[in-house]
Amino acid sequence: MRPSPLLSLVLLAMQCTALCAQPVAVRAMTFNLEDVRTPDLLGPDQPRVQRLAEVIQRLRPNILLLNEIAYDEAGGPGVPEGAEPGLNAQRFVDHYLSIPQGEGLRPMRYQVFMAPSNTGRASGFDLDRDGRVVTTYPDPLPSGPDGSPGPQTDEGRAYGNDCWGFGTFPGQYAMALLVDERLEILEDRIRTFRLLPWSYLPDHLMPEAPASEQPEQDDQEGIGQPETSWYAGEAGERFRLSSKSFWDVPVRLPNGEVLHVLCSHPTPPAFDGPEGRNKRRNHDEIRLIADYIDGAAYLVDDSGRGGGLRPDDRFLVLGDLNADQDEGSSIYNPIQRLLLDSPRIEPCEAPVSGVEVEGLDADDTARFGLRVDYVLSSRGIRATRSGIWRGLRDDERAFPSDHFPVWADLIVPDKKGSEP
Repeated sequence: MRPSPLLSLVLLAMQCTALCAQPVAVRAMTFNLEDVRTPDLLGPDQPRVQRLAEVIQRLRPNILLLNEIAYDEAGGPGVPEGAEPGLNAQRFVDHYLSIPQGEGLRPMRYQVFMAPSNTGRASGFDLDRDGRVVTTYPDPLPSGPDGSPGPQTDEGRAYGNDCWGFGTFPGQYAMALLVDERLEILEDRIRTFRLLPWSYLPDHLMPEAPASEQPEQDDQEGIGQPETSWYAGEAGERFRLSSKSFWDVPVRLPNGEVLHVLCSHPTPPAFDGPEGRNKRRNHDEIRLIADYIDGAAYLVDDSGRGGGLRPDDRFLVLGDLNADQDEGSSIYNPIQRLLLDSPRIEPCEAPVSGVEVEGLDADDTARFGLRVDYVLSSRGIRATRSGIWRGLRDDERAFPSDHFPVWADLIVPDKKGSEP
């Protein structure tokens, strides 16, 4: 006896429901590419970018944050005339990841998300307090024969020091999120916080000017931050917290669960003076991540929407956060206090590498000897494996970046929280 059409539909719906309710395994990865620029991506034969793509093809992440890939915009260095902005991540996919970069490697296709960055965006203020307001930049030097980034110049640094985020040209050191084709980026729910003023943070750590430059009286009236601030007046009122940006990119998994992928790249806690302006900014950029996870009410995104995550939202924290929990020059240990100790973040062991590199600890993610790159997940998302990839043991080629990719294999439960 054959089942009725109605019963067949009911059985099919039950099968689909059971399938969609399964936990999903994903590999998430963050990788600082070290200053990949538009001219590097216009064709398929830049040698260092080929090596970067090879690394990604070996690890094959489902969700991948790229730090230090330039955001291309009209008039920028090497940007083709008339091209739409924000195409560099797609160029990387089309010209490199979709082409096998070594024997036995398979091509990869991704959906991409890019958005403008504060890096290399002129502020119109003397942010480094050197007596000059620099608003024009020189053409950057080209990549070397091996594909290494062109070095910075004094003129480029002078420009970058007066930008909202350091960059020797507009869009340098930006970021991109790549998501494999079985997942879905929920474009209409993306939130960015590039414009959020630093002064909006309650109890922020904005730096003070040197004592020799402070006025005799601190009760002067004016616009914006007081004259005792390093970023005084209108500059302080408008100064942006994010050195690049901070993104919440919701990604729907095959089981219907939505992961909020929180992407950022705080400024290094270095290259400043006694005022510690970069150290303080690094701390507060990491605090922004923690406050967003906790749903802080003061937050306002670039579209004017307020607040952060809801208590039941699941999330990943990805990026080069430029802070180590037990070494380096960051202040007040923001990684440990604000993220690793957060009750909303799943406890996990630090990823390590099985390949020894002279001068590096097993958990160092960058050649300068610190753990600065992170893949962290919300409570209930379990990591089954994780690691830092430093290359093959018998590979004598130089690694193509000053950072190593950090990856984690994660089990995301269904909406009821079940696991296998």
